[in-house]
Amino acid sequence: MRQQSPNAAARTRRTHRGSAERPGRMGRVLLPHPLTGEPFPSPVPPGTGWPGDPADADTPVAASAGDVSRLAAGASLPQVVARSSVCRACPRLVAWREDVAREKRKSFADQPYWGRPTPGWGDPRPRVLVFGLAPAANGGNRTGRVFTGDRSGDWLYAALHRAGLANQPTATHAGDGLELIGTRIIAAVRCAPPDNKPTPEERDACAPWLDREVEVVLPTVRAAVALGSFAWAAALRTLGRAGLTVPRPRPVFGHGAEVTLYREDGSAPVRLIGSYHPSQQNTFTGKLTAEMLDDVFTRAAEPG
Repeated sequence: MRQQSPNAAARTRRTHRGSAERPGRMGRVLLPHPLTGEPFPSPVPPGTGWPGDPADADTPVAASAGDVSRLAAGASLPQVVARSSVCRACPRLVAWREDVAREKRKSFADQPYWGRPTPGWGDPRPRVLVFGLAPAANGGNRTGRVFTGDRSGDWLYAALHRAGLANQPTATHAGDGLELIGTRIIAAVRCAPPDNKPTPEERDACAPWLDREVEVVLPTVRAAVALGSFAWAAALRTLGRAGLTVPRPRPVFGHGAEVTLYREDGSAPVRLIGSYHPSQQNTFTGKLTAEMLDDVFTRAAEPG
């Protein structure tokens, strides 16, 4: 974990000794970042110093599905990451993620919330690509990094570390020192959805961000892991649009299910492996165990 500077630590102590929050410009409440102590409003404006923020005040903002398609087309990987992190194309998702950021869960009431879309992150030349559904309302929507700061992330990153795909087993917040090794994580939908259920229209509006990110990194990818049935379907659609051959009928999701997707140019294929999502429901009930998750990522990490 990155250490605070003396000034930042002092600001944090002053904030915690007195009020847990203070008004910023235009009356917006500012709270100290858990790692740096720097004050931020919720949601966090781009370019204001949040650790790992890929965007700035000049990053173009998509306000519609058409804008997403236009801004994603031909974009570089840094551009896709930055532009998707400020997207406002889906009114229901924007309202939900920002309402959660302002209201906060009680246990995180003293923290600022990212409150923006959480983009893909990790190695820009990955061998392993991990597909998820969407960020959690009080996880990635709070921390600014997908699968970070919640129970699902605790399981996921511990498994990645055991498989040699992450430099540490814990993920608390963007800026905590976590690095992925030959691995990249992306979500089919980049905003936290109500009840973890994006609509088909929201899924489709977000798809160009996913498509372009996959298109850019795909040359080095040798394996993909889909966490849950939604991610499995999204992975098949996305990889198919990227030029890989998807069998028909489409392969059925299941934990440990595996299908080889061949490239049109005859280069190395991609193995898609399914895994139950590391949700609390699945891990608490034993539907998904650490050994089962380890098996999936050990297979994904195999040279191929």
